[in-house]
Amino acid sequence: MIDVHLLEQFNADLIEIEKGNTIFDYGSKAQFYYQVKSGEVKMNNVNRDGKEFIQGIFYAGQSFGEPPLFADVAYPAGAEAITDVELYRLPKDIFFELLKQNPDTHLKISEVLASRLYYKAIMASEISSQEPEHRILRLLDYTKKHIHELDSTDVLEVDLTRQQIADLTGLRVETVIRACKALEKKNEIQIKKRKIFR
Repeated sequence: MIDVHLLEQFNADLIEIEKGNTIFDYGSKAQFYYQVKSGEVKMNNVNRDGKEFIQGIFYAGQSFGEPPLFADVAYPAGAEAITDVELYRLPKDIFFELLKQNPDTHLKISEVLASRLYYKAIMASEISSQEPEHRILRLLDYTKKHIHELDSTDVLEVDLTRQQIADLTGLRVETVIRACKALEKKNEIQIKKRKIFR
Protein backbone atom coordinates (compact mmCIF):
# COMPACT_ATOMS: atom_id res chain seq x y z
CA MET A 1 0.00 0.00 0.00
CA ILE A 2 2.41 2.72 1.20
CA ASP A 3 5.90 2.27 -0.18
CA VAL A 4 8.13 0.77 2.51
CA HIS A 5 10.87 3.35 1.88
CA LEU A 6 8.35 6.11 2.54
CA LEU A 7 7.24 4.46 5.78
CA GLU A 8 10.87 4.19 6.87
CA GLN A 9 11.48 7.81 5.89
CA PHE A 10 8.68 8.79 8.30
CA ASN A 11 10.19 6.56 11.03
CA ALA A 12 7.45 3.90 11.13
CA ASP A 13 8.02 1.30 13.85
CA LEU A 14 8.38 -2.32 12.76
CA ILE A 15 6.66 -4.47 15.38
CA GLU A 16 6.19 -8.23 15.73
CA ILE A 17 2.95 -9.80 16.96
CA GLU A 18 2.66 -13.51 17.69
CA LYS A 19 -0.10 -15.66 16.21
CA GLY A 20 -3.38 -15.30 18.11
CA ASN A 21 -2.46 -12.03 19.80
CA THR A 22 -4.60 -8.90 19.61
CA ILE A 23 -3.36 -5.86 17.71
CA PHE A 24 -6.23 -3.65 18.81
CA ASP A 25 -9.62 -4.26 20.45
CA TYR A 26 -13.13 -3.42 19.36
CA GLY A 27 -14.03 0.00 20.78
CA SER A 28 -10.47 1.16 21.36
CA LYS A 29 -9.31 4.55 20.07
CA ALA A 30 -7.58 4.53 16.69
CA GLN A 31 -4.07 5.93 17.15
CA PHE A 32 -1.91 4.25 14.47
CA TYR A 33 -1.72 3.38 10.79
CA TYR A 34 -0.90 -0.33 10.37
CA GLN A 35 0.57 -2.07 7.33
CA VAL A 36 1.44 -5.77 7.09
CA LYS A 37 5.06 -6.57 6.23
CA SER A 38 4.63 -10.34 6.63
CA GLY A 39 1.97 -12.71 7.89
CA GLU A 40 -1.82 -12.44 8.02
CA VAL A 41 -4.18 -10.29 10.11
CA LYS A 42 -7.95 -10.48 10.51
CA MET A 43 -10.40 -7.82 11.63
CA ASN A 44 -13.40 -9.37 13.35
CA ASN A 45 -16.42 -9.00 15.59
CA VAL A 46 -17.84 -11.63 17.94
CA ASN A 47 -21.55 -11.61 18.78
CA ARG A 48 -23.14 -12.43 22.15
CA ASP A 49 -23.38 -16.10 21.18
CA GLY A 50 -19.64 -16.22 20.51
CA LYS A 51 -19.98 -16.42 16.70
CA GLU A 52 -17.19 -14.68 14.89
CA PHE A 53 -17.76 -12.50 11.84
CA ILE A 54 -14.58 -11.66 9.93
CA GLN A 55 -14.66 -8.16 8.45
CA GLY A 56 -11.52 -8.76 6.40
CA ILE A 57 -8.22 -10.63 6.14
CA PHE A 58 -5.08 -8.66 5.31
CA TYR A 59 -1.80 -9.87 3.83
CA ALA A 60 1.72 -8.55 3.19
CA GLY A 61 1.64 -5.08 1.66
CA GLN A 62 -1.91 -4.35 2.81
CA SER A 63 -3.03 -1.90 5.48
CA PHE A 64 -5.97 -2.22 7.84
CA GLY A 65 -8.00 -0.16 10.29
CA GLU A 66 -7.67 3.22 8.54
CA PRO A 67 -11.29 4.50 8.47
CA PRO A 68 -11.40 5.28 12.22
CA LEU A 69 -8.22 7.36 11.81
CA PHE A 70 -9.99 9.60 9.28
CA ALA A 71 -13.33 9.69 11.12
CA ASP A 72 -11.75 10.08 14.59
CA VAL A 73 -13.90 7.27 16.00
CA ALA A 74 -13.25 4.03 17.90
CA TYR A 75 -12.52 0.77 16.08
CA PRO A 76 -15.74 -0.99 14.98
CA ALA A 77 -13.90 -4.35 15.06
CA GLY A 78 -10.86 -5.89 16.67
CA ALA A 79 -7.68 -6.98 14.87
CA GLU A 80 -5.83 -10.22 15.56
CA ALA A 81 -2.75 -11.94 14.13
CA ILE A 82 -3.76 -15.11 12.23
CA THR A 83 -0.07 -16.01 11.90
CA ASP A 84 3.04 -14.47 13.40
CA VAL A 85 3.12 -11.02 11.79
CA GLU A 86 5.45 -8.10 11.25
CA LEU A 87 3.68 -4.76 11.06
CA TYR A 88 4.69 -1.23 10.18
CA ARG A 89 3.07 1.13 12.67
CA LEU A 90 2.88 4.88 12.23
CA PRO A 91 1.28 7.32 14.72
CA LYS A 92 -1.86 9.00 13.42
CA ASP A 93 -0.43 12.55 13.27
CA ILE A 94 2.66 11.40 11.33
CA PHE A 95 0.46 9.30 9.01
CA PHE A 96 -1.56 12.41 8.12
CA GLU A 97 1.63 14.40 7.57
CA LEU A 98 2.90 11.65 5.22
CA LEU A 99 -0.36 11.88 3.23
CA LYS A 100 -0.19 15.69 3.02
CA GLN A 101 3.34 15.54 1.66
CA ASN A 102 2.60 12.66 -0.75
CA PRO A 103 -0.67 13.21 -2.66
CA ASP A 104 -0.15 10.12 -4.86
CA THR A 105 -0.07 7.96 -1.73
CA HIS A 106 -3.15 9.75 -0.40
CA LEU A 107 -4.98 8.93 -3.64
CA LYS A 108 -3.92 5.27 -3.41
CA ILE A 109 -5.29 5.06 0.15
CA SER A 110 -8.55 6.62 -1.04
CA GLU A 111 -8.82 4.07 -3.88
CA VAL A 112 -8.30 1.17 -1.49
CA LEU A 113 -10.84 2.51 1.00
CA ALA A 114 -13.38 2.97 -1.82
CA SER A 115 -12.80 -0.62 -2.94
CA ARG A 116 -13.38 -1.87 0.60
CA LEU A 117 -16.60 0.17 0.89
CA TYR A 118 -17.76 -1.39 -2.36
CA TYR A 119 -17.00 -4.87 -0.99
CA LYS A 120 -18.88 -4.12 2.25
CA ALA A 121 -21.93 -2.93 0.29
CA ILE A 122 -21.88 -6.03 -1.92
CA MET A 123 -21.47 -8.42 1.03
CA ALA A 124 -24.19 -6.68 3.07
CA SER A 125 -26.56 -7.22 0.16
CA GLU A 126 -25.41 -10.83 -0.27
CA ILE A 127 -25.77 -11.71 3.41
CA SER A 128 -29.27 -10.27 3.63
CA SER A 129 -30.72 -11.82 0.50
CA GLN A 130 -28.57 -14.28 -1.42
CA GLU A 131 -28.14 -18.05 -1.32
CA PRO A 132 -24.95 -19.53 0.18
CA GLU A 133 -23.48 -20.55 -3.18
CA HIS A 134 -23.91 -17.02 -4.53
CA ARG A 135 -22.33 -15.46 -1.40
CA ILE A 136 -19.31 -17.75 -1.67
CA LEU A 137 -18.77 -17.00 -5.37
CA ARG A 138 -18.99 -13.25 -4.70
CA LEU A 139 -16.37 -13.55 -1.96
CA LEU A 140 -14.05 -15.65 -4.13
CA ASP A 141 -14.42 -13.32 -7.12
CA TYR A 142 -13.77 -10.25 -4.97
CA THR A 143 -10.69 -11.93 -3.47
CA LYS A 144 -9.45 -12.88 -6.93
CA LYS A 145 -9.84 -9.41 -8.43
CA HIS A 146 -9.21 -7.01 -5.54
CA ILE A 147 -6.91 -8.90 -3.16
CA HIS A 148 -4.78 -10.97 -5.53
CA GLU A 149 -5.31 -8.66 -8.54
CA LEU A 150 -5.86 -11.55 -10.96
CA ASP A 151 -7.72 -11.43 -14.27
CA SER A 152 -11.02 -13.28 -14.64
CA THR A 153 -9.24 -15.85 -16.84
CA ASP A 154 -6.62 -16.60 -14.15
CA VAL A 155 -7.15 -19.41 -11.63
CA LEU A 156 -7.17 -18.44 -7.96
CA GLU A 157 -5.95 -20.95 -5.39
CA VAL A 158 -8.09 -19.87 -2.44
CA ASP A 159 -6.02 -19.33 0.71
CA LEU A 160 -9.04 -19.18 3.01
CA THR A 161 -10.15 -22.04 5.24
CA ARG A 162 -13.78 -23.22 5.14
CA GLN A 163 -14.20 -21.60 8.57
CA GLN A 164 -12.84 -18.27 7.31
CA ILE A 165 -15.18 -18.39 4.30
CA ALA A 166 -18.05 -19.02 6.72
CA ASP A 167 -17.00 -16.13 8.96
CA LEU A 168 -16.63 -13.77 5.99
CA THR A 169 -20.04 -14.63 4.50
CA GLY A 170 -22.14 -15.04 7.65
CA LEU A 171 -22.67 -18.75 7.01
CA ARG A 172 -22.13 -21.86 9.11
CA VAL A 173 -19.07 -23.92 8.18
CA GLU A 174 -21.28 -26.95 7.43
CA THR A 175 -23.23 -24.81 4.94
CA VAL A 176 -19.99 -23.69 3.29
CA ILE A 177 -18.86 -27.31 2.88
CA ARG A 178 -22.20 -28.33 1.28
CA ALA A 179 -22.29 -25.24 -0.94
CA CYS A 180 -18.71 -25.82 -2.14
CA LYS A 181 -19.55 -29.40 -3.10
CA ALA A 182 -22.58 -28.13 -5.05
CA LEU A 183 -20.44 -25.45 -6.75
CA GLU A 184 -17.89 -28.08 -7.73
CA LYS A 185 -20.64 -30.17 -9.36
CA LYS A 186 -21.71 -27.07 -11.31
CA ASN A 187 -18.07 -26.51 -12.42
CA GLU A 188 -18.00 -23.09 -10.71
CA ILE A 189 -15.01 -24.13 -8.58
CA GLN A 190 -12.58 -27.04 -8.41
CA ILE A 191 -11.53 -28.81 -5.23
CA LYS A 192 -8.16 -30.56 -5.25
CA LYS A 193 -6.63 -32.00 -2.07
CA ARG A 194 -9.12 -29.95 -0.01
CA LYS A 195 -7.98 -26.74 -1.74
CA ILE A 196 -10.54 -24.58 -3.58
CA PHE A 197 -9.69 -23.16 -7.01
CA ARG A 198 -11.80 -20.52 -8.81
